[in-house]
Amino acid sequence: MDLVYEQQLIIGPSSTDADRLLSHHAAFNLLQDTAAIHAARLGIGLNALEKRSLYWVIVKIKTVFARRPGLGEKVVLRTWPEKPGTLRCNRSFELLAGDEVLMRVHSEWAILNAETRRPVPCAEIFPPELDYTLPPAHDEPFARIPGRFDGIEPFARYTVTSSDVDLLGHMNNAAYPRALFGCFTVAERHAHDLRAVDLIFRSPCYEGETLDFRRLDHDGVLDVCASRGDDVVFLARLEPRKAAE
Repeated sequence: MDLVYEQQLIIGPSSTDADRLLSHHAAFNLLQDTAAIHAARLGIGLNALEKRSLYWVIVKIKTVFARRPGLGEKVVLRTWPEKPGTLRCNRSFELLAGDEVLMRVHSEWAILNAETRRPVPCAEIFPPELDYTLPPAHDEPFARIPGRFDGIEPFARYTVTSSDVDLLGHMNNAAYPRALFGCFTVAERHAHDLRAVDLIFRSPCYEGETLDFRRLDHDGVLDVCASRGDDVVFLARLEPRKAAE
């Protein structure tokens, strides 16, 4: 049973943006799919947990980009779990091109009971024989984003469609970053070379619901809040590279 899982990939047209680079939301798709594959190999994948009325949910994720790979580039995506805590567990990722590290990712997950929607102890789920020897992919803290953007008018709205709904009947976590980056024009996305992206998932959404996106520019970064009425469902922090230099 391997602590580290590696997957060789070629960046295809469906994963690239107008700059012919791996898009930010497609990067998140790769991370989620690779985590699911590795969890299944460890015996704690979606199908195994479903038999116990349990399921994985990602809580927050911080991605630090050195550079985004281009169309047709061959890369390796590797991932490993860290020692689980009481009700939360962390997973790291690295995207590599040869010896070059393109992307470092740290994420936090929970395992919920499908009936009560309450978290269950992670230590009861993970295989006891795993030897957690690797450090996190990076040690940057997750962003602390204000939970409400009172007094700020929405700059975009998004209605959850049937193509956003996952096997649990609510908006797939991978659909949130796609909706987020779709709020910006190609010119805006081209102008912001993002060094880091934080995503925080707060509450599930369902088909037909409308999300209001609000933004707050401060200290060289952009915070975004997606809400359904008064209920905050998703938060993001976009940090341009120039803000870190």
